[in-house]
Order: sequence, then C-alpha cells, then structure tokens
Amino acid sequence: MSLIPLRGLRPVETVSRFHGYCLTTTEMAEETHAFEQTYTFSLLPNKTFTFQQDPHTTGLLMKWSMLGRISAQAFNFDQTFQSYRKNDFALNFFQDPCVKNNLKTLDASGAWKPLGSDITHVDVEAVPCTKVSVDLFEPIFSSGIVRPSGHIVKCYHEVNPDFDELRMMLLDDSDNYHVVSPCDRREFLFRLFKHIVLGGELCQYEDIISPYIESAKMIYKDLVSVQKASDTREIRVASTILKVAAHDENGLCYPSGRDNEQTFAYLCIDPFKRHVGRDVSSQRGFREPFSDFPFFPFREARLFFQRLTLQLGSSACVGTATLT
Repeated sequence: MSLIPLRGLRPVETVSRFHGYCLTTTEMAEETHAFEQTYTFSLLPNKTFTFQQDPHTTGLLMKWSMLGRISAQAFNFDQTFQSYRKNDFALNFFQDPCVKNNLKTLDASGAWKPLGSDITHVDVEAVPCTKVSVDLFEPIFSSGIVRPSGHIVKCYHEVNPDFDELRMMLLDDSDNYHVVSPCDRREFLFRLFKHIVLGGELCQYEDIISPYIESAKMIYKDLVSVQKASDTREIRVASTILKVAAHDENGLCYPSGRDNEQTFAYLCIDPFKRHVGRDVSSQRGFREPFSDFPFFPFREARLFFQRLTLQLGSSACVGTATLT
C-alpha cells in the first residue's frame, strides 16, 4: 500500500509563549492557581467544515446513515490553553452561557436543540493525536482483512449475514484485533475511522476500504491543526483532543443520557488560534453483532461528538459530534 500524506493540514505559525518560574511549595502552588481565571467562549457562527460542504462526502454520510446526525461547531476562547488545565477548560466550556445557549445536541425525536442543562462536572479523556499520514492503516492491508485491490474480505457471522473482516477487526472479539496496535487504536484518526466504518442505524456498508479512509482523513484535516517544528522542520500536530461527557444534577446528559461507545463528543483545541471545535454525531438503533452500543465529541478549539443516538458539532477551537 502506498502511504498517503495528510496533505492540506493547515500549519500554524509558532507564537511566543508566556514564561515563568516553577513554584515548588504547596502554599505557592495554591497561590498560583488562585490567579488562574475562568475560560470564556464565543460562538463562531460562520465557521464551515469541508466534510459538511463536500457533495461526495455528504453523499457517503447519507449512505452510512450519519447525515443529519453529525454536525460541527466552533468557538473562540479568551486565554492561553494549558494542557494541565484540561479539566478546567472542559468544565468552563460546558458551563459558559454562550455554549449553553448554542451548543447543539440531539433530543429523543432526532431534532437538534441547545444544550440548556446546568453542567455540574465533566469526564475528560486526553486522546492521542500525533498522525500526519495514514500509515497506521497499513497493517489492515497486509493482514488479509483487505485484498490488494482494496476490496474488504467478507466473513461468516451467525448473527449478521452481511459482515466483513474489517468490521470484525474493529470489535474486541476478533482474531484480527491485534493487527492494529493498542497505541494506534487510541489515536484520534483511528477513532474517526472506526466510527465511520460502523456507521449508523441504516448504514449501507462499503465493499472497498478507500471511502472510509478518505472520509476519515477529510474530517481529521478539518478538525486538527499542525505546525512545523522550529528545530527539525518536521510537521507536527498542534491540536489537543479531549473526549468529554458532561453531567448535570440528574446524571449523564451529554452527548447522551446513555454511556455508549458510538455516542461520543470531542473537544478539538487549537492553542494558537484559541479556537475550539465541536463535532457531534448521533446514531439511533445501531446494532453491533453482539450488542447495542452508541457514539461521542472535540475542539480548534474544535469539537467533534457522535452518539448512537449521535450528534456532531464543531468550533474554531472547540468541536463536538453526535450520531443517533
């Protein structure tokens, strides 16, 4: 397989950063945190995403039962992002009045509506995001899951007669699960690929793998910013990706009231542009061969979120996606 670089990832110029002393005593550390202010956010209503505008990609999303269940939104924020404050950032995001009134989520009827809830706490997972090429998919081609022509190998399944080795590899019970390393499986690019392949409730699956890879690459390029290292001149990912789940006084409420793998939300944070993107997708009724499961969100800060019932949204620093 020829490796295809992720051309089109937008470099950002290196900017000067704040410097300071490291305070080592407990008292001084507590005093330092007292000066850390709350992040505030503003919606970027005119921000567009290529994967939502491109006719070919939207046609594929419709085929995979994801169109209308996936959206992206972008927000600006007012302070320098520090990775050690990722939990504060996520909580400030969901508690911000602008986000509360503008962040989209899918209700039980499948209609998009503002979040509205008073968020009390947020579960935050830092998602590895280091890839600037699609080389992590190479083992899929060399392990017999995909033929040299790109056609996906079919397989017998006692529950789902129209099943294939690619979807089987994405599930924990597959003999080919080890083909992609645990490290690469945690990567944001691979997670996007997995969500696309599994699709929505009425997904019409592909016979060849290329539409899945190209669509995942397009969404990835929309949500992730890169920069050139000053010392080595290598292109590196600059964005921080957070998988988030928000709770109100009644429990889990975003991206869904149910904890499910196919219901998800990601914040995709661009620390240089101070953008956060939200990409949300929600998918209802998707059935895994063995059990039902949902989807997740992110930032530019851009945010990407998908849920099974799943939604997708994004922002110029924060992004989420939901799939139902």
